Amino acid sequence: MPSSPPRALRALLALCTAAGLVSVAAPAVQASPGTGPTAVVAMGDSYISGEAGRWLGNSLTNSGSRNGTDRAWTGSGYDPSRVYGATAGGCHRSDTSEVKSAGPIASSLVNLACSGATTDNVFRASQGGVAYKGEAPQADQLAAVAATHDVKLIALSIGGNDLGFADIISTCATDYIVWYSYCHDDQQAEVDAKIDGVMADVGRSVDEIRAVMTGAGYGSSDYRIVLQSYPSPIPRAADNRYSESGWARTNTGGCPFWNADSDWARDSLVPQIANRLKGVAAAKGVQFMDLRDALQGREVCAKASKQVTSTVPASGSTSEWARWIDSQSTQGLVQESVHPNAYGQQALGRCLALINARPTGNHSCRNTAGSGPSSMYLTTG
Repeated sequence: MPSSPPRALRALLALCTAAGLVSVAAPAVQASPGTGPTAVVAMGDSYISGEAGRWLGNSLTNSGSRNGTDRAWTGSGYDPSRVYGATAGGCHRSDTSEVKSAGPIASSLVNLACSGATTDNVFRASQGGVAYKGEAPQADQLAAVAATHDVKLIALSIGGNDLGFADIISTCATDYIVWYSYCHDDQQAEVDAKIDGVMADVGRSVDEIRAVMTGAGYGSSDYRIVLQSYPSPIPRAADNRYSESGWARTNTGGCPFWNADSDWARDSLVPQIANRLKGVAAAKGVQFMDLRDALQGREVCAKASKQVTSTVPASGSTSEWARWIDSQSTQGLVQESVHPNAYGQQALGRCLALINARPTGNHSCRNTAGSGPSSMYLTTG
């Protein structure tokens, strides 16, 4: 039986194919750990897929480029594919997504994450995984990447949609705008009822990723999995630049939440999820990256940040790093609300680059006040 082509020949074939120089069908070339182009892979949901990457801060101007905040502006209209490519209207994988903003940490930066995904969309189809938005389960997509690349790190953000995070935000905003009531009491009860099962499924997602990598011939030391938590997109009440009374939080700031609900989200819900995800990481023997404080001072309506205006340009050092709630869809899609925007994603990309250089231990990623996304830093623990 003839031996497989040497590595140099395989690389030449791949290069010729990419250049359109090979027109005849050739046998698929399998890479393996230590061979093929290196890759870092992002998997999971909207917080890592790049939802809201269209935006550079928030502006009240609804026309044109929205004071330079709308990267989909063409000069005569709006084309979200300028940011999301072929996934516009679907998985919303932006050009500034975390893995794409991480810099040259691998030859290939692969984004398999999809906005709206749950753990069911990560599991392999053979194990009950479910296709989503016209794509195979993410673990099955990973198998294809692992077969053709030397995968070094897999970053996973999952569980928020299983918990109904988007529904929580919607309920809390509605309770502020319409019902004049708090949301944290009933929403906390719903989270508590779901969270054990969700964390079990997050753990299973890690197991599914490991099974794929083992099936592709990888040993446990050939790659790393980094499970990450979620950043808080809204500030504590004391850090909100708009008064709780009146309509400024809704019509001007895009952060329609009561003080008590804001404090609950920032100091109870986000830490609860982060702490539980850290527990999953420990149980599964993978690294954990805590992002709960990554947007501190950069959240929607934060006192330390500013909206973009005709005289205050978009800036990574002054603008908000999260998308506001545009409940009337006057700019883009409501689903982009309360996600890290282009600046936030650049910041998370820097976090990924930093933890990529730390092969062991758990780390928290934070921003430096008054500085841009490149000034993120890690603390251990």
